[in-house]
Amino acid sequence: MIAATEVQTFLDGEGLTVLRAATPTKDSPSAAAAVGCAVAEIAKSILLLVGNKPVLVVASGDVRVKSGLLKKATGWSGQVRLPAPEEVVRYTGYPPGAVSPFLLPKGLPVLLDASLQRFPVIYPAAGDDSSSVGIPFEHLQRLCGGRLVEVCG
Repeated sequence: MIAATEVQTFLDGEGLTVLRAATPTKDSPSAAAAVGCAVAEIAKSILLLVGNKPVLVVASGDVRVKSGLLKKATGWSGQVRLPAPEEVVRYTGYPPGAVSPFLLPKGLPVLLDASLQRFPVIYPAAGDDSSSVGIPFEHLQRLCGGRLVEVCG
């Protein structure tokens, strides 16, 4: 698994400061409360399986991924489902509730939903279930190599 300290070191090297919450923030509302921002400003990272192929979607905390749009964006077919906890770890290197868009395994496609572009700064997880980092969309896109798509509604 990827250690939060590895993510911290990576983000420090980018001039970014990791924010620490006093308690776990395993969902967008609790993360927003800890950061002091709107739920929509939280950049939630969701691993989904399309058929049996993994894809990480990073989207605003106030939207939901639409299966049809996800299949169209990936060009894949099959049922869209949430993976089991052990699959989340296997495909991302992070446990459920702590998935970060940074330092992901090579080959895992990352899709950045256009909903994230509404804000000057967004807050993705930073390596564990009680950390986040404020980052502009363009910087996030550069660091994670994500492709801009519209998969949420």
